[in-house]
Amino acid sequence: MRFIKSIIMRKYTLIQEKLSAIVLLCVIAIMASCSNNTPSVKEKSNSADIVVSGEMTAELTAPPYVPAPVGDRPAKKLLVNMEILEQEGEMTDGVKYVYWTFGGSVPGSFIRTRVGDEVQFTLKNHPDNKLPHNIDLHAVTGPGGGATSSFVAPGYETKFSFKTLNPGLYVYHCATAPVGMHIANGMYGLILVEPEGGLPKVDKEYYVMQGDFYTKGENGQPGLQPFSMQKAVDEDADYVVFNGSVGALTGDKAITAKVGETVRLYVGNGGPNLVSSFHVIGEIFDRVNIEGGDAINENVQTTLVPAGGSAIVEFKVDVPGTFIIVDHSIFRAFNKGALGMLKVEGDENKSIYSGKLLEGIYHPEGGTIQEMPGDAPAPRVAASKAERIEFGKQVYTSTCFACHQSEGQGVAKAFPPLAGSDYLNEDVNRAIDIVLHGKTGEITVNGESYNSVMTAQTLSDEEVASVLTYVYNSWSNNGSEVTPEMVAKQRNAH
Repeated sequence: MRFIKSIIMRKYTLIQEKLSAIVLLCVIAIMASCSNNTPSVKEKSNSADIVVSGEMTAELTAPPYVPAPVGDRPAKKLLVNMEILEQEGEMTDGVKYVYWTFGGSVPGSFIRTRVGDEVQFTLKNHPDNKLPHNIDLHAVTGPGGGATSSFVAPGYETKFSFKTLNPGLYVYHCATAPVGMHIANGMYGLILVEPEGGLPKVDKEYYVMQGDFYTKGENGQPGLQPFSMQKAVDEDADYVVFNGSVGALTGDKAITAKVGETVRLYVGNGGPNLVSSFHVIGEIFDRVNIEGGDAINENVQTTLVPAGGSAIVEFKVDVPGTFIIVDHSIFRAFNKGALGMLKVEGDENKSIYSGKLLEGIYHPEGGTIQEMPGDAPAPRVAASKAERIEFGKQVYTSTCFACHQSEGQGVAKAFPPLAGSDYLNEDVNRAIDIVLHGKTGEITVNGESYNSVMTAQTLSDEEVASVLTYVYNSWSNNGSEVTPEMVAKQRNAH
């Protein structure tokens, strides 16, 4: 029995040894497989060893445009020259704001590099500026992302250099205290580090960056508006916009493409506070580089872009039309300004989209805060027709712009034109009634049929009178003046 037991124990030991060896081989194989798919720290560090060949000055572009692709060019010493400018601009019609900018635009100039480039960065602070600034580039491996080396007073310039080690799309921003204030005033932008050999080719590329702004006055309050630190701390944004202002990507400023083209959007979020839920209404992203890195997600409806983060989205446009770009935290889009347009031209494809309009279509509300009946905003009084027209333009921009467009041209087959409108000009009281109480059903304007919905607008009598006076005195309309008394009469008729 002892002999048999000894034989059994030896066989059991041999089996255990064989199983251990098999398990070890499996572990080694799995580790080898992983190492083939995921770059090791050592492999990534090889970017630092890439030798540069020659020198070139970087092309910098203002949004929504981007510099030419890197392609297969070798790594170079790349000279980036950027000037900081503090300058007054327009947040929305009638509302001025002093922006602090990299390169004179919000967001700042787009910088395009490749892995292994040696970037020599010259940062100039214009002598007319009032404050010192610096720059923190998230693409930089080094203290402060370059901020510790780039602090510069008005009238001076500074230089520093860095090696681009990691491919991706990165935010840059000012990091001078108080950091939040500098970012909130527009000091942010994007730097792209392309992989060796460049990104795959697409037909169109654009630069879109979201930011939230905080003003002393409320949304739409006219005049030069200073920054509100308290609102910024409370994260109570008055404006949430693409590319620095309301309407920066709408109307004549909309980005464009043709049916069949591939579009790549370099999307950033300067913040300083709010996360973006980036979405293009009527399109699906074929590919998304999540947070601007290597990870790819496919067939995406909406992608999160964190404050201080980015994403690269790509899609093919299959049908013509105007595609609305939004932050899908939707009140930000239709009430605070986070709305843009992609206009696509080309032949219709009925097998993909019929083009048919249905009753109760999705309808942008515009910037006016919608309230329940009885909660009309406090009235403002215009002293003259000219003042009424000026005030009406402000109301139009915040309320009517999304549907009827900057020149009153409307949206083909969706929203009727106000410019040269026979329907509008033949009956002023009817126009007042529609603004006050809304309109549903089919109408004919300039020989074209429209079947959409206009919601009732919660506006004061002066606001209704002013916006209609502005419309009637614009775009070849009949020059009528609408008064608050006319509006009150029509309101009381119901």
